[in-house]
Amino acid sequence: MTRTKKIGMTARSGRVAVIGALGLASVALAAGPAFAKGDVTITAPPTAQVGKTFTVTAHGDDDASSYLQVCLENRSGGQAWHRLSCGAVVERGDDAQVTAHVKATHSGAQQYRAVVYGLLSPADGHPVRQRTSDPTTVNVR
Repeated sequence: MTRTKKIGMTARSGRVAVIGALGLASVALAAGPAFAKGDVTITAPPTAQVGKTFTVTAHGDDDASSYLQVCLENRSGGQAWHRLSCGAVVERGDDAQVTAHVKATHSGAQQYRAVVYGLLSPADGHPVRQRTSDPTTVNVR
């Protein structure tokens, strides 16, 4: 075998190896784990006055569950989170939402967060926590 034939065969087998590796990589990417898509957002004013009412709202979705519900939780002074309010149960694809009108009874920092729960049916008694928003703080003065 001449030297030029050896070089041609080596280059060809190198191309075949690269094409095979790219094919395997694309199959591995396609077969990788699927992650549920969704989001949760919360809005609240940065400050509020003692004795006044302010509004906290949240929206959420998640395609991992057939039904969804968004709830608001609050805490102050580093205490545990407590459920404040929950919105209506909606079907996947609809925007789950909740609104709470909170009366600021004392000064200090109040934290709020939104939680998206997944349900198997509208009357599911065992909702599963899907997503939780970052906390937002309302400074009551």
